[in-house]
Amino acid sequence: MKKEKLKKEKMKVENTVTGEYNQNMIKKKRTINGISIWRILAYFIIYSVAGYIIETLYGMITKGVWESRQSFLYGPFCGIYGLGAVIMIICLHKFPRKFNVLFLGGFIVGSIVEYVVSFLGEMLLGVKWWDYSGMPLNINGRICVYFSIFWGFLGIYLIASLNPKVDKIIDWIKSKFKTYKGLKTFVMAVFILLMIDCISTAFAIDFFLVRMIVKNDINVSNKELVIEQYNKIYGNEKLSGFIYKFWGDKKMIRTFPNLKINDKDGNIIYMDSLLDIQPYYLKVHDKNNKNNTEVEEKITGNE
Repeated sequence: MKKEKLKKEKMKVENTVTGEYNQNMIKKKRTINGISIWRILAYFIIYSVAGYIIETLYGMITKGVWESRQSFLYGPFCGIYGLGAVIMIICLHKFPRKFNVLFLGGFIVGSIVEYVVSFLGEMLLGVKWWDYSGMPLNINGRICVYFSIFWGFLGIYLIASLNPKVDKIIDWIKSKFKTYKGLKTFVMAVFILLMIDCISTAFAIDFFLVRMIVKNDINVSNKELVIEQYNKIYGNEKLSGFIYKFWGDKKMIRTFPNLKINDKDGNIIYMDSLLDIQPYYLKVHDKNNKNNTEVEEKITGNE
């Protein structure tokens, strides 16, 4: 009896240890540097939306117009903010009070993300999302020291202050779901829709640029291939009809008002300059007129 009892207790302990080990292994498989996959996806969604809001407000202040600052065709997402925030959090979340480490990490990580996104946009889609060529200490116009310093300070603020608050919001949302599985399903569903939006955007931009190059006779380096691609795409009546219906010139210019390409001679050509389409939704204030009025007042001596 004693032997059987000891045997059962031994098996029980072994099962418990094995179960805990298996649970730990599952957790390890589902985390990146200690952060669960679903939470990383939630970070990407939240910070992409926050980036869209920041960029929109920045556009209103600096340009005086409400224009699209989103990365994708349909959702209110600015993907570089989401991607940059996620990579920073994964790399730096274990140093919440080491401000020098956070600044250096933000400086490096932010610069790398910005460079890679710019490079991929130009190589895969043939577009320039931004160009810092006119700013000092830039590398190929993709990154510059001023914005890299901004990323450094953002790294400090993100890890030390902002993200702990975002974690509280995520935990509050988590508490409103009846099951943990329900929350994960919701996050995954939003992320999948975001990825579909991303893929659709890549095709739409490619089709749009091909159309603009051929119709406006832009002298790009691979023009023969572009013309061949144009004939294949727009020679298909059904595909062409779909593109013009859902991804027409107005939709593309309104969604991506700063879309530009380089011609064979290195000149930057903005797509909105080739079309008679208002590239913004609403003019908040006329910044140019305001600046002109201020200059006139200084000249005439009026206060």
